[in-house]
Amino acid sequence: MQKSFSFSLAYVLLIFGGQYVMKERRGYNLRMPLALWSFSLALFSILGIMRTGEYMRFRLSTSGFKQSVCDRGFYTGPICKFWAFLFVMSKVLELGDTVFIVLRKQKLLFLHWYHHITVLMYSWYAYKDMVAGGGWFMTMNYGVHAFMYSYYTVRAAGLKVPRSLAMVITFTQILQMVMGTTVTILAYSWMQDENCYTSWRQIFWSAMMYLSYLVLFCQFFREAYFRGRGKTKGD
Repeated sequence: MQKSFSFSLAYVLLIFGGQYVMKERRGYNLRMPLALWSFSLALFSILGIMRTGEYMRFRLSTSGFKQSVCDRGFYTGPICKFWAFLFVMSKVLELGDTVFIVLRKQKLLFLHWYHHITVLMYSWYAYKDMVAGGGWFMTMNYGVHAFMYSYYTVRAAGLKVPRSLAMVITFTQILQMVMGTTVTILAYSWMQDENCYTSWRQIFWSAMMYLSYLVLFCQFFREAYFRGRGKTKGD
């Protein structure tokens, strides 16, 4: 957990220090590096959802929804354990998204850097304690990021993409936050069950994280697609 704080602090210093340095400079184009970066993360996310999604499908079909939430095998299984670890590590790598925003002098949203920091810290905490709901949290994130980074890849390559697709991606992010909040509430209701390991602290931070995301993504959705305030990168 201490390392996640260190990474987060370094991230904040880097991006806001970078904005200060870039203030009097022209933004860099970086289309090709951004396309390659986004493609790499898209491919990683696609592989991640294929592996973790198969586990969650198996758990749902054999043990039911409650066990899919409470099961800690997601953290210990021979395949999912590997992809859970990669998921946590990828949250450090994904901080690089913001580097492109700073160097290209794009608008840096509070939602963007708040989301990156809190996901990093919570993911490391949840992985360490193997908390209930982790399988759902990670699998949903892999799935949404598979679509999101694929979209960013196409955009960075200079290809035209319907604006409606960006709207669909943001809507799936909102659905992810709704589902994350739901899983958190269910974990709370089942926390007295010895087979559903969680804690008050975990429930509190998970609820605060997902509810804040839900509010921020809904606000972004409204402003980006219904108020005509331009196209910005929300995640």
